[in-house]
Amino acid sequence: MLRALHIRNYILIDSLDVDFPEGLVIITGQTGAGKSILLGALSLLMGAKADASVISEGADSCVVEGEFDSCDDAVHSIIDENDIEWDGGHLIVRRVVHGSGRSRSFINDSPVTVGVLSAIAGCLVDIHSQHQSLMLSDHSFQLSVLDHFAGNGALLEEYRHAWSDLQSTRASLDAARERLARLAADREYNEVRYSRLEAAALRSGELEELEAEQRQLANAEEIKMSLNTVDELFNPQGEDGQMGIGTMLKEASRQLSKISRYVDVSSIVDRLESARIELDDVESELDEISSRVDVSPQRLEAVEERMSLLYDLLKKYSCSDVDSLIAVRDNLSQALFDSSALEDRIRELEDDLKSRSGLVTDISTRLRKARQGAAGSFSRTIEDSVRFLELERAVFRVELTPVEAGPSGADAVSFLFSANGRSPEDVSKCASGGEISRIMLCLKAMMARFAEMPTMIFDEIDTGVSGSVADKMGTMICEMGRSMQVFAITHLPQVAAKGNAHFLVSKGAEAQGHVTSTMKKLSPEERVMEIARMLSGSVITDAAVANARTLISTL
Repeated sequence: MLRALHIRNYILIDSLDVDFPEGLVIITGQTGAGKSILLGALSLLMGAKADASVISEGADSCVVEGEFDSCDDAVHSIIDENDIEWDGGHLIVRRVVHGSGRSRSFINDSPVTVGVLSAIAGCLVDIHSQHQSLMLSDHSFQLSVLDHFAGNGALLEEYRHAWSDLQSTRASLDAARERLARLAADREYNEVRYSRLEAAALRSGELEELEAEQRQLANAEEIKMSLNTVDELFNPQGEDGQMGIGTMLKEASRQLSKISRYVDVSSIVDRLESARIELDDVESELDEISSRVDVSPQRLEAVEERMSLLYDLLKKYSCSDVDSLIAVRDNLSQALFDSSALEDRIRELEDDLKSRSGLVTDISTRLRKARQGAAGSFSRTIEDSVRFLELERAVFRVELTPVEAGPSGADAVSFLFSANGRSPEDVSKCASGGEISRIMLCLKAMMARFAEMPTMIFDEIDTGVSGSVADKMGTMICEMGRSMQVFAITHLPQVAAKGNAHFLVSKGAEAQGHVTSTMKKLSPEERVMEIARMLSGSVITDAAVANARTLISTL
């Protein structure tokens, strides 16, 4: 239940702190006093869309905070899922709207999303605003009401899971079929592309190797000539007795060894020997390189043809290197393989779809039987309630029609109504405004009883009625207040006289001319005078006061 409400800088409400009791809480006030503003603040707390226009003039932000008590399992589940501290079922729900239009939501000082706020609010409060009477013509709403009465919550949850799984399987099947169709359309083209890449026998790093080999082959003669020149420098072939570099170094070492007895040249001899060995290694490597250099026009032609093929493939497939070409080839191979795999997957999904369709049909059949079993009792319950509200000849029926399966089953529900005992018709086509108000109150009373909603707010649900009918509507609302907290915003004194507590919303101007709305709890005598005002208008007569006392005393 809603224990307290705190509002700061919301439209015309500068500051409001009010505590609410259990039972039936009456809220009255003249037209334009700010009752709708108060309801708007509550709606904001329940997750309604926020923007900067709700902030009072001159303020930077507005705050709406409500204190609730709840032991509801659904609320507890949401609290646990979002790691919110819960002080023994006491909840402080707060919404802050900033000048930028952005808002922040908190539960017990823990920041939450508006979605979480709305989910919890849906378990705490049900607000019936004036426009919600239009819901009576909404067949989804009618179906929901019948399911509440029939206690189909668990069965509906089972059906919705099955329906969701069915839709997911159907979407997967459609996607697989679409992909298979695309693959089939491209298969011949992909096969040609794949065959060409497969025939190319691509190898990572091959192009770089070919380019290096091509450079060597194209310059083989120059390379050979330079290597031969170096070899001649190492090993002269002339007849003038010129020695090679290695031979000269060896001879130099021999000559130095002769004088080593007289001069310390051992380190120089060692260095000359090292140089000679290093030069021998260089000469050997050059010989090996020379042996590998092949002056072969045929090989050069083959290498250049291979390079040309690779360059053509790179250009054709818009690739920068051979590795990218290999990736394209592998993707084409996978796509061609996927066709077979997809065909198998489609067969599996088709079997799965058939199984899930059967499950949905089975649960929807059980749902239909439950609805049919409850329809008669539901009709009699609403009919009796409507007749209590002085529609003595009213007829109310529930019509169930099989339809194509959807998220809520395979049934369409229509509420049929007649105020004069004749053949009932669709309620949206034959009920007057006052009759719709009475039917909606009966439905809300029934839903509150079966849904165990802790707090319900009625915003002028008594529109279009008066006199003894209004008195009986007040009695019905009062009866609801015995088992739950009910707020009734009303213009009817017959309803206002029924409450356990009475709050007055009024509008006033401050010294600076700033108009504000306020709310206060009325004392017993103030309550008499407010109901007298509702009875007689601006001039409160003694008769109106006496009548007001009589109305209150009959509670």
